[in-house]
Parts: sequence; structure tokens; C-alpha cells
Amino acid sequence: MEKPSQNQPILTDGWAGLKAHGITDAISGFIVFLLALPLSLGIAKASDFPPITGLLTAIIGGIVVSFLAGSRLTIKGPAAGLIVIVAGAVADFGGGETGWKLALGAIVAAGVMQLLFGVFKLGKLADVFPLSAIHGMLAAIGIIIIAKQIPVLLDIDPTLTKGKEPLELIRDIPMFLTRLDPKATLIGVISLWVMMSWHQNRSKFLKLIPAPLVVLLIAVPAQVLMDFQHTEPTYALVHIGNLLEVVKINVSFAGVAQLGMFVKYVIMFALVGTLESLLTVKAIDMMDPYKRKSNANQDLIAIGIGNVLAGILGGLPMISEVARSSNNVNNGAKTRWANFFHGFFILVFVLFASHLIEMIPNTALAAMLITVGIKLAHPKEFVHMFRIGTEQLAIFLTTIFFTLYEDLLVGIAAGMLLKIVIHLVNGAPWKNLFKAPVSVSFDNGHYLVEISQAAVFTNWIGIKSQLESIPQGMEVTIDLSKTQLVDHSVIENLHHFEHDYMTSGGRVFIQGLDNHKPLSPHKLAAHKKAKNGIHG
Repeated sequence: MEKPSQNQPILTDGWAGLKAHGITDAISGFIVFLLALPLSLGIAKASDFPPITGLLTAIIGGIVVSFLAGSRLTIKGPAAGLIVIVAGAVADFGGGETGWKLALGAIVAAGVMQLLFGVFKLGKLADVFPLSAIHGMLAAIGIIIIAKQIPVLLDIDPTLTKGKEPLELIRDIPMFLTRLDPKATLIGVISLWVMMSWHQNRSKFLKLIPAPLVVLLIAVPAQVLMDFQHTEPTYALVHIGNLLEVVKINVSFAGVAQLGMFVKYVIMFALVGTLESLLTVKAIDMMDPYKRKSNANQDLIAIGIGNVLAGILGGLPMISEVARSSNNVNNGAKTRWANFFHGFFILVFVLFASHLIEMIPNTALAAMLITVGIKLAHPKEFVHMFRIGTEQLAIFLTTIFFTLYEDLLVGIAAGMLLKIVIHLVNGAPWKNLFKAPVSVSFDNGHYLVEISQAAVFTNWIGIKSQLESIPQGMEVTIDLSKTQLVDHSVIENLHHFEHDYMTSGGRVFIQGLDNHKPLSPHKLAAHKKAKNGIHG
């Protein structure tokens, strides 16, 4: 990846950007297309949407949303993290074509909500959610994806899994193993092995080839050799249909009649999609070699518009997707044209080579999605939370349990509630849970930010607004000595502020925790003021 020099000009977008960096961005867009094509199909199929609608969302995310987005290097498309919500909406609204069209109504309404989040500059609301609860939510999504895709990996008849909850699917794994299809499962297991181990190969050339493409290069010839078309059930292969026949006004708002359920899914689509998008934008900004700062609110407006359009035409909800965006940066992408090209290449492929898509075994797509699930719910996530603190692990596990037992909204609400209770037990004053006393003073070119009482996730927005009011390029000291408690989310967010501010030429010093006791040895652990005023 090219490193910018200190005096390198800021990269331009628009036609000037295409002229200057079109070849580089087209190459990156093509590589991302190879990654996005099978994943978009798999996500749509796992969401109980027509498979081609995953490609429709990726096309809209690339060709339309790229020009509206507030971030330059993120890739917009369907997300594995929303599979659970989309499939739940389809099922709750009646399943099949009816459930799909009613779910689209909730997606369109959520898109309008995201657009309004951006217009009213509410992107900062993502900071309200504690990081341990967010990680718990994502881990729960990963577990659900794995549970739902294991039967597909084994090529089990879909009628045996229809309507089953994640915990029921996990319970039935032994039964699924007794009914697996040997040929299709062999392709699935090999595909899973490739997905899990491809990054370990030492060849620089081979690492440039996306693992999903390697899977397709193995799985498609293998099924042709085994003659799946004539020897396997119809559900063994992907069936997508014709894009031009599927794409029309598909949305139905009749689901509003079931108001409580409709509102529930609108909130979940908007909440989870917004959280994932904002977290991705933040992560990709940190990876950008040119240190450009994205406009998170403009990005939400763009995603909202994209979701309204995708929902009307029948597509999945889109987000700024982290794996494809990271791949885009690593490929050397320079501008938003890389996202455009990714969508453009998918459109060309769907219009002129769709028959090749229907040669993909569903077990290969399941392997790709199981890999995504494993990344979200990897054991290292549990270990990481434990190392930060046992209280963070408790919040993490509580969020997972209630998400699996009930749904995402209940899960993240349970995690937040537990964290508030823990804060109160650790001495955070109730009156300061939602507003921290913050004073900012300036003296001789130096800013002093003093935070009192409690610095916790519920009052971080107020603290953050004070920090963001400080001009760039100054010397800033953040004094926490007057706090009773500083939680993990604030500790991590302060370090993010420190990184961003110093990148723009300023200096940041975080002090005042000498008389606090960390709740674990981890550098991001919460800090509680010692009773005797002495850390020990």
C-alpha cells in the first residue's frame, strides 16, 4: 500500500479523481467485486431473500451511493451482521414472497430514519452504546449465522430447519450430521478449510487472490464433475433468476398493520446498520494512508438513500462493510471510484454471465458465511473481554445470551442495563450517569480539560462534544483526577481521540489516574478511584 509523503496533496474525487487514479481504483474495485459477489449471494440466501437481491444491493451501494457517501474508501453492500434481522423480519411477516415484500417496507422506513440521523447530525449517537455490549451483539450475530449455516453446509433439506430458532439448530446438529449429503458436504468442508486457512499461505502472489474466489475455483468445477445438476436436489445449487425480471417496485407497507412488529424491525435495521456502518467508517479512517477524515453524518445520509432505493426495488439493507472496505484499502484504492467500480463489475457480471452464478454450490456459500460468523464470535473475542475486565465479560455474555434467547434489541438493552448497574456499584453518582461535569480552560497555548465525578459510556457524548470543540494542532491535557469512575468505553474512546488529534498535528496528555485502581491489568480497563486515595 502506497505511503503518502508529508507534502503529498490531498486526493481529489469526482472526474479529476477518476482521471488521476482510475486505473488503481478500477483494479481495487475488481478485486473487491470478486470478494463481494459470492458473499452478497450468500448473505441474501441466508436472509431468506431472493439471492439476486444481494447483488442488487451491492450494485446500488457501488454505482449510486459511492457518489453520495461521506467516506472515500468504504465499500457499501449487504452485511452478514444483518442476516439475523432480515431473516427474522421475513419469517415474522409471514415468510416467502409475502414476508420478503413486507420486510422491504421496514427496510425503506429504516433507510428514511438513517437519512434523518445524518441530516440532524446524530451519527454521534453510536457513542451511547457501550463497546462491550456492541461486541456482544456482534458475537451473538456470529453464533446465529454459524447455527443457521451448518445445515446448509451439510446440504440438509431446508424443510427440516424451517422456523427453528438458533438454539434449536445448535441442539439438532447431531441429527443433521446423520443426514448430511456426502458429495455436497465434501465441497462445503473443503471450502471452509480454504476460507479459514488461505490467509496463512506465504506466497505474496497467492495472497492477492481473495479466498472466496479460490473457493469458487474449486467448488464450481467439483460440482460439475459430480454432475450436481442431475444427481443432487435442487437446493444444492444457487438459483438467482433474471435481474431485470426481479428488479421492480417490490416493497409493501402493509406490515404497518402489525405496528409493534413493524416498528421493532425498523428500529433494529436502523440501529444495527447504523452502528456497524459508523464503526466501519471509524476503522477505515484509521487505515487510510492519507489520513482523511470521513463525514459520518453525510455517510449516514448516503446509506439511508441507498437503503430506501434498495428496499423499494427488493434489495437487502446495506452498510459500510468492514471486510470489503479493509480489502479495498489494502488493494491500494485512492478514491470513492473503487466502490463505484466494485458495483459496476457486479452489474456487468449479472447482466452477461448470470448463468455462471447458478453453478455455485450452496455449501460453498455456507462455508463463506460460517467463516464470517467465526470471525464475529471467535474465542479471542471472549478472551479479549475477559482481559479487559470480568465486568466487561459479564456485559458481553449477557448481551449474547439475551440476543440468542430473545432478539438483538433485548440483548443490547440487557447489556446496557447491566453496565449501568455495575457503574452504580462501582461508585458512579446517579446524577452524573448522563452528564459529566467538564470544564475546559485555555492558558498560553495549552488546553486543560477537567472531567469530574464519572466518565462513562452514558455521558461520553457530552465529554466528546467538549473535546471536539478544541481547535486542531494545540496541546491538550485531559485530567481525570476528580472522577470516581472511568469506564472501559471512555478509556478506549479517549485513546481514539488521542490518536486522531495527534494525527492532525496536536498533542494530547491523559493524566489523573494515579489514584485510581484499574479493574484489570489491561491497558483499556475501567478505573475506579481507590478508597484511600492511593493506587495500590
